[in-house]
Amino acid sequence: MAISDLVAFIARSLVDEPEAVDVNEVTGERSAIIEISVAPDDIGKIIGKRGRIVHAIRTVAKAAAARSGKRVEVEIIE
Repeated sequence: MAISDLVAFIARSLVDEPEAVDVNEVTGERSAIIEISVAPDDIGKIIGKRGRIVHAIRTVAKAAAARSGKRVEVEIIE
């Protein structure tokens, strides 16, 4: 399972409108940027109180990427 698929699964599980979740992965040689866009009403559910949810998503993505030796950044696109 690709890291972007994992992030998409987590994001779709958290929001009210899972069909509006769009995850794009921009890859380089040794790094990747995963962009998450959701419906405007669901942004708060992805970020969480004080950013705890998005921090947890970033931690899971970094742990999954560590196996392949890549750096991963997760960004939320409004």
